[in-house]
Amino acid sequence: MRSRLVLVTPLTLDPTPFAQDLAAALSGGDVASLIIAPKVTSDMALQRIAETLTPIAQQAGAAVMVANDTRAMGRAKADGLHVDGGIAALKDAISSVQPRGMVGAAHLKTRHDAMEAGEAGADYVFFGFLDKEEGPDTHPKSLELGEWWASMFEPASIVLAGSTLESIDEAAETGADFIAVRMAVWAHPEGPAAAVKEANRRLDLVAERRKAEMA
Repeated sequence: MRSRLVLVTPLTLDPTPFAQDLAAALSGGDVASLIIAPKVTSDMALQRIAETLTPIAQQAGAAVMVANDTRAMGRAKADGLHVDGGIAALKDAISSVQPRGMVGAAHLKTRHDAMEAGEAGADYVFFGFLDKEEGPDTHPKSLELGEWWASMFEPASIVLAGSTLESIDEAAETGADFIAVRMAVWAHPEGPAAAVKEANRRLDLVAERRKAEMA
């Protein structure tokens, strides 16, 4: 199985110029989804960002998940909600969003958290923390949880890689369905299109290596 790429917005962004970066990234190769999760000062700011970015991503075939705000998700016509507020918030989102939209569970610190999210009906579990800047490598806890989940459960999993493209390799080795990247793409010296192209090349190589090991 080959992991697919998920893009995560930077913590801070101006939607108008960032829209150009997003379009460039999407032109670089396969992107399964965009998670819109900036730090914002108001619900309206998030809605404006979501309304600007959602059609760009969807036109390129990427599903769009908006962090925590059902109103912004609905107004932007996004595909679902990315929830990091705990099991109660997750259950509320599932009851109000599914089945017309997807709901993902994030901020999962333990195996118990992940299993509880899966049992509640989350469409995916996300290992990694979007409220912090990434380090260069994938966080060890994310690797441990991602590998455990991929070997045991069917709901999709996403592992957040580090701030370097090289960190994609170790994240994909977990067997996660999707690998999320943030500044590895947006801060790449050759631009986001080149970053996405290289990210997909790395995902191809990991998939080939894993296939050969299983043969």
